[in-house]
Amino acid sequence: MTLLAHGLGGAADLPIPLTYALIGAAWALTFSFAVIAFAWREPRLDPESPGIALPSGLRSVVDAPTLRAVVAAVSVVAFGTVLAIGVVGPADPARSPVPGVVYVFLWVGVPVASLAVGPVWKVLSPARAVHRALCAACGRRPETGLLRYPESWGRWPAALGLLTFVWLELAAPDPGSVTAVTLWLTGYLVVAGAGLIVFGTTWAERADPLEVYSSLLGRLSPVGRGAGGALVLRSPLANLAGTPVGAGSVAVAATLLGSTAFDSFSLFPGWRGLVSGAGDAGLPATLVSTLGLLVFIGVVGVGFRFAAAAAGGLSSADRRLLPRRLSYTLTPIVAGYVTAHYLTFLVEKGQATVILFADPFGAGWNLLGLADRDIAYVLSAHPALLGTIKVLAVVTGHILGVAAAHDRCLRLLPPAHRLTGQLALMLLMVGFTFTGLYLLFDA
Repeated sequence: MTLLAHGLGGAADLPIPLTYALIGAAWALTFSFAVIAFAWREPRLDPESPGIALPSGLRSVVDAPTLRAVVAAVSVVAFGTVLAIGVVGPADPARSPVPGVVYVFLWVGVPVASLAVGPVWKVLSPARAVHRALCAACGRRPETGLLRYPESWGRWPAALGLLTFVWLELAAPDPGSVTAVTLWLTGYLVVAGAGLIVFGTTWAERADPLEVYSSLLGRLSPVGRGAGGALVLRSPLANLAGTPVGAGSVAVAATLLGSTAFDSFSLFPGWRGLVSGAGDAGLPATLVSTLGLLVFIGVVGVGFRFAAAAAGGLSSADRRLLPRRLSYTLTPIVAGYVTAHYLTFLVEKGQATVILFADPFGAGWNLLGLADRDIAYVLSAHPALLGTIKVLAVVTGHILGVAAAHDRCLRLLPPAHRLTGQLALMLLMVGFTFTGLYLLFDA
């Protein structure tokens, strides 16, 4: 089993020609911008809107201290077990579930679950669980750390943490190495725990890469919190409008979007040949892959900064702040690409990972009879359906991104520049649409 083969199909997966998909997607995005521009003239997205209240009993269950404590205990035990498997279990990635736990469940499953029900990593995080237990034993509040988190750091630590992960996945010499994955997971847990002790829960909210990722996509969930913390159903775009932003917000979005694009690009035979040829010429293949990854992330980040700041009628200081204030509008695009790019990976490689838990320590076990189970290729066996889902995911993400950006621009830009100030962003998103679909279906 090769976990890094994401189960992506090529252009043959599409039920329509690739060219038609590209043109149709660009027209859909452009037409939606035109409709939004003329029919949506005042800000509408309010993250404080009351929404539709869910039963109070549901909140009592979800927020019950006993349930939270049980989930925390299970999380700590589960991650301890995964680390133990990584240390003393099989070193062969085809026999170890550790790479699958990290690449499939943590990197893909947690964000997808967050899209459905909100930022689940806040509840599942083993670092948070251990930190809460230590604070309870010491009589301290989890929110309070030894030091104040520097405002200038913003989300830069989270962006750096995300970069280390995507580098491991896409540019490291042996991404599937059980040892390498175990070391990354160990390092993540150590840094997350130390950050919580030193800076309190602010570290988790702003600097923990997995929590920042989960919380970012969780803003697109229809489930939100209303007055007094009540659970409500609210427009995902309204929830998204309440996304906190700051220094490093653009870097986080660019890392997520650029790395996903590079993942698809790296499947092209031409790129593989270049990497292989560089190795034969004495230039480390890892260096070439690292440079390619950084170029993709840089193009997304720099392109967005220029497009977001291309608005008139603002002071230089306000224009410099526009990219970070608009950075969250890339979240729907990230969500669309994650769904399109990793869907088969999550569904089918996720099954393969579960099956490997039949004998996690290589002792000849067959726990719960898992070794006798076969993978159900429910998506790969239906390429037309898979291709349609990919197109819809990408296009829907871009349309929602345009809508979110338009609403925010109505709040930030002077009336005379509300439309013209968005044109560069619209063109950038059309470019993202073309590039994303091409990479997904022609790789």
